[in-house]
Amino acid sequence: MKFLDEYRSVPMAKKLVRQIHQRTSRTWTLMEMCGGQTHAIMKAGLDDLLSPCIRLVHGPGCPVCVTPMHVVDEALDLASRPGLVFASFGDMLRVPGSHGDLRGVKAAGGDVRVVYCPLEAVKMAIQNPSLEVVFFGIGFETTAPATALAVLQARQAGIRNFSLLVSHVLVPPAIETLLADPDCTIQGFLAAGHVCAVMGCTEYVPIADRFKVPIVVTGFEPLDLLQGILMAVTQLEANHAQVEIQYSRVVRQDGNAAARTLMESVFERISANWRGLGEIPASGLGLRAEFSAFDARKKFRLQKFEDFDPVECISGLILRGLRKPVECPCFGASCTPEFPLGATMVSEEGACAAYYRYRTPSTSVPHPLP
Repeated sequence: MKFLDEYRSVPMAKKLVRQIHQRTSRTWTLMEMCGGQTHAIMKAGLDDLLSPCIRLVHGPGCPVCVTPMHVVDEALDLASRPGLVFASFGDMLRVPGSHGDLRGVKAAGGDVRVVYCPLEAVKMAIQNPSLEVVFFGIGFETTAPATALAVLQARQAGIRNFSLLVSHVLVPPAIETLLADPDCTIQGFLAAGHVCAVMGCTEYVPIADRFKVPIVVTGFEPLDLLQGILMAVTQLEANHAQVEIQYSRVVRQDGNAAARTLMESVFERISANWRGLGEIPASGLGLRAEFSAFDARKKFRLQKFEDFDPVECISGLILRGLRKPVECPCFGASCTPEFPLGATMVSEEGACAAYYRYRTPSTSVPHPLP
């Protein structure tokens, strides 16, 4: 496929792997920040190809995985209410709350609908003026501009039966939290190209300077990731710590100014709770005061729910890069994609789901790179 196959070239992949091995004088621990990167690494077997020179750990770069339990419980509360349509991206329907999931609410008669864009929820509100429509706004900087646009269009059209349950979060504060952890072993990061396509790279520069870690913005194909790893290793071996862009065909240093302006006009930065990481200051997005009429938490006076995860689930340690999914005693046994204990097994971008799909003999597929 034009513009895709060239980023999956086996000869070029082998060449990059050799270069990485030749350049490394010791084992380096790198964290990829996006669940899409994790799945690409697992599918292509890059972790096996690079071992033992490179140890790859998997970060909290899956928005489904880091959505805390109390937000899922808020969603369950709203979705169970009569006269209310709860619109959500499909991958949130199976994330467990403290007493079930959205799929169960839908099976019990709740009006839960899967959408692919926030504007679909606005259209639902227009078409169903007698119903309240709530959109579940989750994700990183990549999806926040579209949610902001939905709010602006709803206000412009004078729609009163549309609101948001917002759980958007920001990547740079999470990286700082990971690096500030005394148990942290991460020596370099592969930053998510789609996030930086929106936000640019300037927020990463002070992090690289402060913690002395290279941050390389990469794409999502095998060659993108291998080239990004080579760039990170080259920096580490030279004792450098800079922000570099491997994904230059998409990412610019200053990102997408129009998308940032749109996002910042509707949202303000707030403290947010991340599953596995806890409360992180200025890591979330909340609606500005002038848009409070679209805040479902205020509109429906939602109660406060507590956060907890099953004690046997180690997804928090996995999201912090301190454990790998196969180190969990529940992995593939009491925790599977059909019956997940934690969000990292539910999401298509979750690390546990990636290992289950590509590292469990009964479910794995052949690596495209020999």
